[in-house]
Amino acid sequence: MMIALVVFAFVVALVMGTFAAISYLPGFLATREMDKRLKDVSSFRYEETTGDAGTVVRQEKQGPLPMIDRVLQHSNAGTGLKRLIEKSGVETTPSAIVMAAIACGMAGWVIAMLFTTRPFVQPLLAVAGFLAPFLWLKRKATKRLKRFEEQFPEALDLLSRAIRAGHAFQTAMGMVADECPAPVGPEFKKTFDQQNYGLPLKDALNELAERVGLLDVRFFVTAVLIQRDTGGNLSEILDNLAHVVRERFKILRQVRVHTAHGRFTGYVLLGLPALLACALMWINPEHMGLLFSEKLGQMMVLGAIIMQTIGYFWIRQVIKIEV
Repeated sequence: MMIALVVFAFVVALVMGTFAAISYLPGFLATREMDKRLKDVSSFRYEETTGDAGTVVRQEKQGPLPMIDRVLQHSNAGTGLKRLIEKSGVETTPSAIVMAAIACGMAGWVIAMLFTTRPFVQPLLAVAGFLAPFLWLKRKATKRLKRFEEQFPEALDLLSRAIRAGHAFQTAMGMVADECPAPVGPEFKKTFDQQNYGLPLKDALNELAERVGLLDVRFFVTAVLIQRDTGGNLSEILDNLAHVVRERFKILRQVRVHTAHGRFTGYVLLGLPALLACALMWINPEHMGLLFSEKLGQMMVLGAIIMQTIGYFWIRQVIKIEV
């Protein structure tokens, strides 16, 4: 029992340490790098450089295991994971996420070994722990893209006003990068820096559309590129696009109001059996204990969980309306 407790404490410490390293270490390093650059700028001293000169070539962030990053870089899964990290806005690397997934999977396996003797629970918790970092990234990316969608019409209005005031499109993008909050500002900042360092504007805008992955951004990129080829009033085009995006959001909110009953029904149907099982376990534990002690009862519980999950996602697909 003492060995099991020691192993459990070690795994928990490993998972928490990995999570802390992923969450706080990149921010600490970025803050230290920014302080160093500000100190160099504020010193007003021009020193002769020796050795290699500075470069404007984009440097890839190195993770805790660069070899894993290099292997993932040449695979479709690694490319998708890198794109997911970019969409989530988390300062981390694919190797760090893979290490966190392995650590969480091991923690789930150890916890299952300590608290249950059921053979199917151990791989189930291990798989759930392994998928937890990826689901967390997916949730962060979804929330960030929702904020981007809400802020995007304001960025289009700012672009339109800057162009109407006489600024070039590239200068207007720099104004959006400086004035708009995250995540719109940082994304436009990346695009502005890319074209400022020599990447063609068409490629920089296409990479913005690929990086964000929203239909509204693709409309924006297509409109700008067509205007640059055929001419036209770009500020008016951007005003019309901002109006269309706002109207789409208005319709989307109306749809959410009309589908609220279906979403609430899905939540109730998913949570009611679990709450009822807990109540019956408290009222008559011997009667409910047969479901967990007998093999037939275990199969019934597993089947109920699977069918409840399928029903929940089925209801979500029924009330999902594309706008």
